[in-house]
Amino acid sequence: MKIKLKICGMKYPDNILEVGSLLPDYMGFIFWEKSARYFDGIIPELPKTIQKVGVFVNESTEVILTKTQKYDLQAIQLHGNESVEFCSELKKQLSNKIEIIKVFSADENFDFEVIKPFEPVCHYFLFDTKGKLPGGNGTTFDWSILKKYPSKKPFFLSGGIGINELNAIEEIAKTNLPIYGVDVNSKFEIEPGLKNKNLFSNFIRKFEIVTI
Repeated sequence: MKIKLKICGMKYPDNILEVGSLLPDYMGFIFWEKSARYFDGIIPELPKTIQKVGVFVNESTEVILTKTQKYDLQAIQLHGNESVEFCSELKKQLSNKIEIIKVFSADENFDFEVIKPFEPVCHYFLFDTKGKLPGGNGTTFDWSILKKYPSKKPFFLSGGIGINELNAIEEIAKTNLPIYGVDVNSKFEIEPGLKNKNLFSNFIRKFEIVTI
Protein backbone atom coordinates (compact mmCIF):
# COMPACT_ATOMS: atom_id res chain seq x y z
CA MET A 1 0.00 0.00 0.00
CA LYS A 2 1.32 3.42 -0.94
CA ILE A 3 2.36 5.59 2.01
CA LYS A 4 0.06 8.59 2.46
CA LEU A 5 1.26 12.19 2.74
CA LYS A 6 -0.16 14.56 5.34
CA ILE A 7 0.72 18.26 5.25
CA CYS A 8 -0.04 19.89 8.59
CA GLY A 9 -0.19 23.38 10.05
CA MET A 10 -1.94 25.13 7.17
CA LYS A 11 -3.15 28.66 7.94
CA TYR A 12 -3.62 31.02 4.97
CA PRO A 13 -6.40 30.51 2.36
CA ASP A 14 -4.29 31.32 -0.73
CA ASN A 15 -1.47 29.10 0.51
CA ILE A 16 -3.95 26.33 1.32
CA LEU A 17 -5.15 26.37 -2.30
CA GLU A 18 -1.58 26.55 -3.59
CA VAL A 19 -0.44 23.52 -1.58
CA GLY A 20 -3.75 21.77 -2.18
CA SER A 21 -3.04 21.80 -5.92
CA LEU A 22 -0.24 19.29 -5.18
CA LEU A 23 -2.89 16.83 -3.94
CA PRO A 24 -1.57 15.59 -0.61
CA ASP A 25 -3.73 12.86 0.93
CA TYR A 26 -4.36 14.81 4.14
CA MET A 27 -4.20 18.48 5.11
CA GLY A 28 -4.06 19.46 8.77
CA PHE A 29 -5.50 22.52 10.52
CA ILE A 30 -4.42 23.26 14.09
CA PHE A 31 -7.18 24.29 16.48
CA TRP A 32 -4.93 24.79 19.51
CA GLU A 33 -4.88 28.51 20.31
CA LYS A 34 -1.33 28.52 21.71
CA SER A 35 0.10 27.34 18.38
CA ALA A 36 1.77 29.79 15.98
CA ARG A 37 -0.15 27.88 13.31
CA TYR A 38 -3.54 28.25 15.01
CA PHE A 39 -6.30 28.21 12.42
CA ASP A 40 -9.41 30.34 12.77
CA GLY A 41 -10.21 31.25 9.19
CA ILE A 42 -12.13 29.84 6.26
CA ILE A 43 -10.96 26.69 4.51
CA PRO A 44 -11.32 27.24 0.75
CA GLU A 45 -12.79 24.54 -1.47
CA LEU A 46 -10.22 21.75 -1.82
CA PRO A 47 -10.05 18.74 -4.16
CA LYS A 48 -12.28 15.96 -2.81
CA THR A 49 -9.32 13.58 -2.55
CA ILE A 50 -7.78 15.68 0.25
CA GLN A 51 -8.97 14.72 3.72
CA LYS A 52 -9.16 17.66 6.14
CA VAL A 53 -7.74 16.96 9.59
CA GLY A 54 -8.50 18.96 12.70
CA VAL A 55 -5.66 18.95 15.24
CA PHE A 56 -6.71 19.34 18.89
CA VAL A 57 -4.81 19.40 22.19
CA ASN A 58 -6.74 18.37 25.31
CA GLU A 59 -9.91 19.92 23.90
CA SER A 60 -13.47 19.18 24.98
CA THR A 61 -15.65 16.80 23.00
CA GLU A 62 -18.12 19.62 22.39
CA VAL A 63 -15.55 21.88 20.76
CA ILE A 64 -14.20 19.05 18.61
CA LEU A 65 -17.67 18.15 17.39
CA THR A 66 -18.47 21.81 16.64
CA LYS A 67 -15.27 22.31 14.64
CA THR A 68 -15.80 19.02 12.83
CA GLN A 69 -19.19 20.15 11.60
CA LYS A 70 -18.13 23.74 10.88
CA TYR A 71 -15.14 22.76 8.74
CA ASP A 72 -16.45 19.43 7.41
CA LEU A 73 -13.45 17.56 8.83
CA GLN A 74 -12.74 14.00 7.76
CA ALA A 75 -10.26 13.21 10.53
CA ILE A 76 -9.51 14.27 14.10
CA GLN A 77 -5.94 14.31 15.42
CA LEU A 78 -5.63 14.21 19.20
CA HIS A 79 -2.28 15.71 20.16
CA GLY A 80 -2.63 15.99 23.93
CA ASN A 81 -3.02 13.67 26.91
CA GLU A 82 -6.44 12.39 25.86
CA SER A 83 -7.44 9.21 27.67
CA VAL A 84 -8.73 5.96 26.22
CA GLU A 85 -12.13 6.82 27.67
CA PHE A 86 -12.12 10.22 25.96
CA CYS A 87 -11.24 8.68 22.59
CA SER A 88 -13.92 6.04 23.03
CA GLU A 89 -16.61 8.61 23.81
CA LEU A 90 -15.52 10.84 20.92
CA LYS A 91 -15.60 7.90 18.53
CA LYS A 92 -19.19 7.14 19.57
CA GLN A 93 -20.28 10.71 18.87
CA LEU A 94 -18.50 11.13 15.55
CA SER A 95 -19.69 9.78 12.23
CA ASN A 96 -18.21 6.36 11.43
CA LYS A 97 -16.60 7.95 8.38
CA ILE A 98 -14.45 10.33 10.49
CA GLU A 99 -11.04 8.97 11.43
CA ILE A 100 -9.38 9.41 14.82
CA ILE A 101 -5.60 9.76 14.90
CA LYS A 102 -4.01 9.51 18.37
CA VAL A 103 -0.59 11.11 18.76
CA PHE A 104 2.21 9.85 20.98
CA SER A 105 5.38 11.83 21.66
CA ALA A 106 8.33 9.46 21.20
CA ASP A 107 11.94 9.32 22.28
CA GLU A 108 14.41 6.52 23.04
CA ASN A 109 12.60 5.83 26.35
CA PHE A 110 9.13 5.53 24.87
CA ASP A 111 7.11 2.63 26.29
CA PHE A 112 5.04 1.09 23.49
CA GLU A 113 2.83 -0.66 26.03
CA VAL A 114 0.92 2.61 26.54
CA ILE A 115 -0.56 2.44 23.03
CA LYS A 116 -2.29 -0.92 23.36
CA PRO A 117 -5.46 0.26 25.16
CA PHE A 118 -5.97 2.84 22.39
CA GLU A 119 -6.11 0.28 19.57
CA PRO A 120 -9.91 -0.23 19.64
CA VAL A 121 -10.75 3.49 19.86
CA CYS A 122 -8.47 4.98 17.17
CA HIS A 123 -8.06 4.43 13.45
CA TYR A 124 -4.39 5.39 13.37
CA PHE A 125 -1.52 6.32 15.66
CA LEU A 126 0.94 9.12 14.97
CA PHE A 127 4.43 9.21 16.43
CA ASP A 128 5.92 12.67 16.85
CA THR A 129 9.15 13.84 18.45
CA LYS A 130 8.95 14.48 22.17
CA GLY A 131 9.69 18.18 22.73
CA LYS A 132 8.64 21.39 24.46
CA LEU A 133 5.53 21.77 22.30
CA PRO A 134 2.83 19.20 21.47
CA GLY A 135 4.03 19.36 17.86
CA GLY A 136 5.96 21.44 15.35
CA ASN A 137 9.27 21.14 17.19
CA GLY A 138 11.12 20.60 13.91
CA THR A 139 13.23 17.64 15.00
CA THR A 140 13.10 13.92 14.22
CA PHE A 141 13.28 11.11 16.74
CA ASP A 142 15.28 7.91 16.37
CA TRP A 143 13.08 5.80 14.11
CA SER A 144 14.98 2.66 15.07
CA ILE A 145 12.84 2.47 18.23
CA LEU A 146 9.95 1.47 15.96
CA LYS A 147 11.53 -1.98 15.73
CA LYS A 148 9.81 -2.51 19.09
CA TYR A 149 6.40 -1.55 17.69
CA PRO A 150 4.04 -4.26 19.03
CA SER A 151 0.87 -3.43 17.12
CA LYS A 152 -0.72 -3.99 13.74
CA LYS A 153 -2.43 -0.59 13.96
CA PRO A 154 -1.30 1.60 11.01
CA PHE A 155 0.59 4.75 11.99
CA PHE A 156 1.88 8.09 10.73
CA LEU A 157 5.48 9.22 11.17
CA SER A 158 5.97 12.86 12.14
CA GLY A 159 8.54 15.24 13.58
CA GLY A 160 10.95 17.38 11.58
CA ILE A 161 10.55 15.44 8.34
CA GLY A 162 11.97 17.14 5.25
CA ILE A 163 13.90 16.41 2.06
CA ASN A 164 16.83 14.98 4.03
CA GLU A 165 14.63 12.25 5.53
CA LEU A 166 13.62 10.73 2.18
CA ASN A 167 16.26 7.99 2.37
CA ALA A 168 15.11 7.03 5.86
CA ILE A 169 11.50 6.98 4.65
CA GLU A 170 12.53 4.68 1.80
CA GLU A 171 14.22 2.31 4.24
CA ILE A 172 11.31 2.16 6.66
CA ALA A 173 8.91 1.62 3.75
CA LYS A 174 10.77 -1.62 3.02
CA THR A 175 10.12 -3.04 6.50
CA ASN A 176 7.09 -4.95 7.73
CA LEU A 177 6.02 -2.05 9.92
CA PRO A 178 2.42 -0.91 9.22
CA ILE A 179 3.44 2.64 8.31
CA TYR A 180 0.39 4.36 6.85
CA GLY A 181 1.54 7.92 6.32
CA VAL A 182 4.15 10.62 6.74
CA ASP A 183 3.27 13.95 8.35
CA VAL A 184 5.24 17.04 7.32
CA ASN A 185 5.11 20.61 8.52
CA SER A 186 7.84 22.95 9.76
CA LYS A 187 10.65 21.92 7.37
CA PHE A 188 8.66 23.40 4.47
CA GLU A 189 7.74 26.75 5.98
CA ILE A 190 8.54 30.33 5.05
CA GLU A 191 7.03 31.29 8.42
CA PRO A 192 4.72 29.38 10.80
CA GLY A 193 1.68 28.29 8.81
CA LEU A 194 2.96 29.55 5.45
CA LYS A 195 4.31 26.74 3.27
CA ASN A 196 6.76 26.86 0.35
CA LYS A 197 4.98 25.22 -2.59
CA ASN A 198 8.19 24.71 -4.59
CA LEU A 199 9.84 22.82 -1.74
CA PHE A 200 6.75 20.65 -1.41
CA SER A 201 6.61 20.01 -5.15
CA ASN A 202 10.20 18.75 -5.12
CA PHE A 203 9.61 16.64 -2.02
CA ILE A 204 6.39 15.08 -3.29
CA ARG A 205 7.96 14.10 -6.59
CA LYS A 206 10.77 12.24 -4.80
CA PHE A 207 8.45 10.93 -2.07
CA GLU A 208 6.25 9.23 -4.66
CA ILE A 209 9.30 7.47 -6.08
CA VAL A 210 10.72 6.16 -2.79
CA THR A 211 7.36 4.98 -1.45
CA ILE A 212 6.22 2.94 -4.45
